[in-house]
This record gives sequence, C-alpha cells and structure tokens, in this order.
Amino acid sequence: MSFTKITEQTSHYEHLEKMSVSELLQNINNEDKTVPLAVEKALPKIEKTIEKVVSQLKNGGRLFYIGAGTSGRLGVVDASECPPTFGVSFNLVVGIIAGGDKAIRKAVEFAEDDTEQAWKDLTEFNINQNDFVIGIAASGTTPYVIGGLEKCNQNNIPTGCITCNEGSPLSQVSQYPIEVVVGPEFVTGSSRMKAGTAQKLVLNMISTATMIQLGKVKGNKMVDMQLSNNKLVDRGIRMIMSEIPVSYEEAGVLLNKFGSVRKAVEGFLSL
Repeated sequence: MSFTKITEQTSHYEHLEKMSVSELLQNINNEDKTVPLAVEKALPKIEKTIEKVVSQLKNGGRLFYIGAGTSGRLGVVDASECPPTFGVSFNLVVGIIAGGDKAIRKAVEFAEDDTEQAWKDLTEFNINQNDFVIGIAASGTTPYVIGGLEKCNQNNIPTGCITCNEGSPLSQVSQYPIEVVVGPEFVTGSSRMKAGTAQKLVLNMISTATMIQLGKVKGNKMVDMQLSNNKLVDRGIRMIMSEIPVSYEEAGVLLNKFGSVRKAVEGFLSL
C-alpha cells in the first residue's frame, strides 16, 4: 500500500541553527497552534471510539494502549494517571510500550520492529473480547503496533488507533481509526513535537470523557481521586465543604473516615 507520510515531510522552516532563541520559540509556537485545529477535524472519529470504549468497559472490559517510543510513553502516561485522578483500578486502563517498562526512560533498539511482541505483551494481561485496544503511532507504520492490532482483530477484540498520517497501514487494520494530520514537524521528522502533542490531546479526551461517562466525575470535580499527598487531601476537604455544610476540620474528619470525597459526602447525607 502506498501513502504519503506527512509526518516525515520537510519542515516549513530552513536554517534553524541560524535562528535566535526568540525566533525558534515563535516559530515552534506558530506550528503548535495548528494542532488543536487538526484535532477538531477528528472529533467525530474520536467520539465513535469513546462510545465503543465506554461500552466495553461497562461490560467489564479494559482499555489498552500499545505503542513504541514517544507514542508508547504517551499511552503509559495517560493510563498511569487514571487511577489517581479517577480512583479506578490500575488494571482498568493499561499502557504497554515496546521494549517493556525500561523503554519509558531509555529507547530499546529495534523493539518497535517486532510484529509479534505486542500480542505477547497483551496476552500477559489475559486480553479478551470485552477489552479495547488502541494502537498509537505517529507514522502509522510501526510494526509492533500494527502486528498487535492484527492479532486483536483475529481474536475478535475491538481495536482503534491514533495516528498523524492519513491512510496508513495502522489505520487500515484499525476498526476505529483516529487520524490527526498535523503536517510536517518544525524539526523534520521529529514526531515527538506536533504529532506527540496531538496524540496527548486525543488521549486526554479519550480517558477523561470515558471516565465521566462511567460516573467518575460529579459536577466538575474528581470526587473519586486518590488522596496520595497533602495537596490532594486539602483539595478533597474543600470539595466536601462545597457540597455539604461542614467546617474545614469536620470535612477532614469525614474524608479520613470514608476515604474519598464521594463516600464522605454520601456518608454525611445518610446520617
């Protein structure tokens, strides 16, 4: 299959080394401004993906992200932030990166070229038809990700993808493809920049909208967040005070007793 890798096309800018810091920042910023507009064009496909993800999770399934390099790291970041933000199990949203967890900090050579490894990684989690797997790859050509989605399809596990090229091999094997075409990078081929930003924005949408649909947010507040530091405990106390007529000290007692904002408010109202 032939398609144009827009992510690999030459930058719109020349002689970057001759630019001042001010010029570099202004030009990078100008390019970054185009990313949300590209994401906006993909909103209908993002919506369809989220609807399927929510359906799978309500049926007892899990959400998996698979990727290599920057794409894999972004998936791991999004997955790792769901438990503290929304109070869900660490097993509900899982990020898998080619090369294993050590690849989060240091690139593992040729890990992304293995077409079989993603499926092996997924089977360690007993992947099944209730789950949903999203492959993340800026170019849409990463063998690790494509191979993983192909095996999922063969085993009737629904698949989606986030890529920044139209008509890529990854999109072709994805049942719910999301293509955010951000154009050439400021530094030619450096897809950690605009493409990475686009992927992060889409991941924010997927996880946040999904968790809201699952009832993990009330009003606009993270009522199920984990109380993992003093800042979050203080935030939780103030959330309780905004919901029920108690003092800061009383709210703190309730939070300590019930363990979450939601349970503290419900416990107080049931008295």
